[in-house]
Amino acid sequence: MDQHHRDTGGDLITALIDEVFQLNGKLLRAGDGLVAEFGLTSARWQILGAIDRDGTTVAQIARHRGLRRQSVREIVTRLRADGLVAVRANPDDRRSPLVSLTPRAHEMLAAVRPAQARWANGLGSTFPPGRLADAVRLLAALRAALDA
Repeated sequence: MDQHHRDTGGDLITALIDEVFQLNGKLLRAGDGLVAEFGLTSARWQILGAIDRDGTTVAQIARHRGLRRQSVREIVTRLRADGLVAVRANPDDRRSPLVSLTPRAHEMLAAVRPAQARWANGLGSTFPPGRLADAVRLLAALRAALDA
């Protein structure tokens, strides 16, 4: 095999990755539109959604969402200034504080859920459920392969 040219699998994975990049941009724009009335952006909403339990660290959020720690830290700092997250000392690691949602953030996320559900239901209805399930499995397997 020539190491300078992609084979069929290499071409297909490259095409898939290009589609994912384009899709990500469109999802961010759609998310921005969906949460703008709540004073959020897709980036801030993504971080709030990742803080799913009390006492999550910036590193855990970054790992879970596949983001850079510095980016997450910057967003958490802004969310904290806006009263949407609270930060407290981590007894297990002084350098990695624990982040949790404030009651205001819980209320905001609860207010976003109906709009997100309508949007997701509408978009989801355009594809057969089996096809969506296959796509989820494929993307999860690709992510696992990249983790390995």
